[in-house]
Amino acid sequence: MAYFRGGGKCKNIFIVAASYVFYGWWDWRFLFLMALTTFCSYFSGILLAKYDTYPLRRKWICGGNILLNLLILGYFKYYNFFGENFAAFFRMLGWEVDWVTRDILLPVGISFYTFQALSYTIDVYRRKMFPTHDVVAFFAFISFFPQLVAGPIERATHLLPQFLKPRVFSYAAAVDGMRQILWGLFKKMVVADNCADAVNEIFANYQTADGMQLFLGALFFTFQIYGDFSGYSDIAIGTARLFGVDLMRNFSYPYFSRDIAEFWRRWHISLTTWFRDYIYIPLGGSRCARWKVMRNTAVIFLVSGFWHGANWTYVCWGAYHAMLFFPLLYFGKNRKHVDGVAEGRILPTVKEALQMLMTFLLVVLGWVIFRAETIGQAWEYIARMFTHFTFRLPAHGNDPLIYIGILLCVEWLQRGKQHGLQIGAGGWFKYRAVRWLLYYVVFIATFLLSGQQEEFIYFQF
Repeated sequence: MAYFRGGGKCKNIFIVAASYVFYGWWDWRFLFLMALTTFCSYFSGILLAKYDTYPLRRKWICGGNILLNLLILGYFKYYNFFGENFAAFFRMLGWEVDWVTRDILLPVGISFYTFQALSYTIDVYRRKMFPTHDVVAFFAFISFFPQLVAGPIERATHLLPQFLKPRVFSYAAAVDGMRQILWGLFKKMVVADNCADAVNEIFANYQTADGMQLFLGALFFTFQIYGDFSGYSDIAIGTARLFGVDLMRNFSYPYFSRDIAEFWRRWHISLTTWFRDYIYIPLGGSRCARWKVMRNTAVIFLVSGFWHGANWTYVCWGAYHAMLFFPLLYFGKNRKHVDGVAEGRILPTVKEALQMLMTFLLVVLGWVIFRAETIGQAWEYIARMFTHFTFRLPAHGNDPLIYIGILLCVEWLQRGKQHGLQIGAGGWFKYRAVRWLLYYVVFIATFLLSGQQEEFIYFQF
């Protein structure tokens, strides 16, 4: 009762109600699906505690809940993919299979909240945390609306305890949260949406475009997906701070990476660490024979690719990054760059600049595979990019390049901070008028320069 009078329970009820209204606004029918995942995971934790001294029963409970959640995810996300590929395989053997494709609507964010629920069951099974009996707090943990549909994918050990104790509003955290929201909006509306216009046009006409146009298409998609996804993460993290909730960082300026290993430590951090903790380490991690380490690495990259969608292009994209990662792993260079680039300096060294440029170009090629509809299209796109190259700059490419340049300059200067608009009270920013002028400039520019509205890319995953 004291917890209720303290306001914690009321706040959680409000968050659950707001989250279900938010999600149900898209399609109310899928609220029951999310509630099923939540209830099953909640009761699995209670049962794991009840049968704490029965190892076999605990394995069945944990495995049963994992299987149920993966079956739900698999049906909605991969049913048609597996059916069509099995049918194609049997046709190749000469056996005709009568397969009916179903018109299945993929629930927004199902991969995100499913993985979040799985983290709870697995961590309780591993005894890394005690199961909660507070059903409202657990519903808030699964459905927390800022990060519900596109992450970050939170660990139960980090997010759930924040709903189990009263939260106090912090003015300083809220102010910085608003700054992060503003920067996220700039990345999404100005950078990503303006790049999207050019990307859609170039990829739709890639068979007649010259090499320079194709390179720009790949470059623009590189920043479209970054501005789109990291922009959403900034908005989610900033919004959560208004509620007194701390979400994990999801991006750390990945395009300033000096090798592929560093890129993956900075890109979609919540997903890569999820695969590390729940797949890579259980397989043996790096504490085994070298060939097993290579195998474990290949597994998480392929699974990561497949997680993104039911298309062989995603699997190929994962395999491509695994191949880039293998040489670093073989020569023990995968942990070489764990510090910040050009720490204490304005500019990088020539070596650092070349390393970043090479890594960036490799990532750009990978994004072509990711964006293409088929592997054949990706191959033809890349082939034309290198065989039909000219140095003619298309007219429609100028504006996105300017916005990309602004993004890179701001994030390079702020690379030691959590986000692009994290500013202190030193220098010119000690004056309130200067800070507010900056906010207004970014706010007005965001709406004046915004491109055609595009749905967040990761909503489909």
